Amino acid sequence: MEDVVSVELKRKTIVLGVTGGIAAYWAAEIICALKNREADVHVIMTNNATKFITPLTLQTLSKNKVVTDMFELPVNLDIGHITYAKRADLILVAPATANFIGKIANGIADDMLSTTIMAASAPIIICPAMNDKMWANPIVKENIKKLKKQGYNFVDPEYGKMACSGMGIGRLTDIDLIINKLVEIEK
Repeated sequence: MEDVVSVELKRKTIVLGVTGGIAAYWAAEIICALKNREADVHVIMTNNATKFITPLTLQTLSKNKVVTDMFELPVNLDIGHITYAKRADLILVAPATANFIGKIANGIADDMLSTTIMAASAPIIICPAMNDKMWANPIVKENIKKLKKQGYNFVDPEYGKMACSGMGIGRLTDIDLIINKLVEIEK
C-alpha cells in the first residue's frame, strides 16, 4: 500500500532552486526525498550554489539536466525560464539565502532561477537558510513579509548549530517538514 505522501507528489513536476549557502548540500537529500515519492525533479542552481555542491551530483540524483546558466544555448527552441515556469507544479527554493530572498522580493531577475520564479504561476515555497544574525536582520524580515503578502510560501529555518559554530535560528529546516509543506500546498 502506498503512503499518503507518495500519492500526493507522484508524477508532480517540482523545480528545485538551489542558492549559494553552505546548506546547499542538503539539496541532494531533498532530491532523494522527492524522488522516493516519485516526483519529477528539475534543478536550477545559482552560480554561487555551484561553489558548494556540484551540478553533476544533483543531476545524477534528479535524473534530469541541472541548469546553471541562463544563457546556455537550448537543445530545443524552448526558452529556458519560461519552459521551467510552465512545467512546474511547484517551485521549491531550498536553501534560500538572504541575498536571493532580497532579489526576488525586489523584482530582480538576473539569473535562471530568479527569472523562472518571475515567470511562474505555480506555488513557490521558500526555505531560508542563513546565519542567525542574517535571519534576524530587519531587511531580511521585511523582504520575507513582502513576499508572503504576494502569496509566496515559507518554511522557516530552525534553531540549531550553525556552520559558523554558533547556535541560533537559521539552519535549513528538517527535510520532512519541507516535504510536508509541499504536500499541504499541492492538496
